[in-house]
Amino acid sequence: MSVEIIGGTLVVSPGPSGRHAGIIIDLRDAVRPGLSAAYEAFENVSVPMPDDPDDYATPDLTIGPRTFKDDDGWLLDADAVELAVEVISPTERLKGIDEKTAWYAAAGVARLLQVDPRTGTWSLFGRPGEGEYRSVVHGKYGEEVPLPAELGGDLSTSGLGLYGTRPGR
Repeated sequence: MSVEIIGGTLVVSPGPSGRHAGIIIDLRDAVRPGLSAAYEAFENVSVPMPDDPDDYATPDLTIGPRTFKDDDGWLLDADAVELAVEVISPTERLKGIDEKTAWYAAAGVARLLQVDPRTGTWSLFGRPGEGEYRSVVHGKYGEEVPLPAELGGDLSTSGLGLYGTRPGR
């Protein structure tokens, strides 16, 4: 089960499916080797809205300073997050996705990668300002996500899973 407080609203979600968790593992394994020594890929790290630790999101994967692994806290400041990754759940609605995207932008998270296994697509949002992202790049599975060199450069999306499919079929 996942619990977040997004814009003052308590959001409780069931735990991820095996497919959802597998996509997170695949993305983590793809991004980690290319990260500069200053960064690490974390799971289960929450990101607070600046000046409000009671308003927080928990991305599926968070790229932030490697030094956070030695921190006793559970919140990683939004301005320290280089990339938040959200894998869209099968039942997630557009309104909720849009609200969470706006939340990350308002918090000042530098980049948000949304991966949608329902459609085999991804969106990379960047340049947050005034409560929204000012740049977005969309792509399909098989197309690389354009990340900066310190985050490993282009991220492969080949082989990511789709909901409702079985490997080898």
